[in-house]
Amino acid sequence: MTNLTKTQGDFLLKLARDTLTAHLSGKKSEKLKEHVPLLDEKRGVFVTLHTKDGHLRGCIGYPEPVEPLIKAVSECAIHAAASDPRFPKVTEPELKDLKIEITVLTVPEFLDAKHYAHYNFDIVLGDDGLIVEQGSHKGLLLPQVATEWGWNEKQFLEHTCEKAGLPKDAWKDVEKTKIYKFQGQIFKE
Repeated sequence: MTNLTKTQGDFLLKLARDTLTAHLSGKKSEKLKEHVPLLDEKRGVFVTLHTKDGHLRGCIGYPEPVEPLIKAVSECAIHAAASDPRFPKVTEPELKDLKIEITVLTVPEFLDAKHYAHYNFDIVLGDDGLIVEQGSHKGLLLPQVATEWGWNEKQFLEHTCEKAGLPKDAWKDVEKTKIYKFQGQIFKE
């Protein structure tokens, strides 16, 4: 999968900002009509909103490449502001103080381990994000989360299990639990 240029990343950040501004004022974003090569490719993406003091304010995304990137960023920006169940909806006055971060994902890769100890060797902290899946439970943490919190590989696996609503040691059950890793290219305001 091709990495995006800084110019393309900057465009996505402007698209997310423009989409949020238009959405909160009841209008349509004009940026979505622009055509930018490579941004029509289907890619997984997450849009994260942070307050000016760095606290999480919303984060929603598509782990799989289901939409063209330009459309996915626009949709995820709106959902991060209006549909993250952990937070109240973002208001128009607070938008000016929010910082936008976009993480464009690679396709998740299944980690096929015969024993749970093998996972530690397959995860590169700071480079890899994780998806843990068991039955209807699924949780995802972006690559930057482990380093932001100072976690080791085991802690990263545990927290991803908890995000999925599973016991923190569910990752050790290689028969029932599926673990995927992916990488992300990050663009920040």
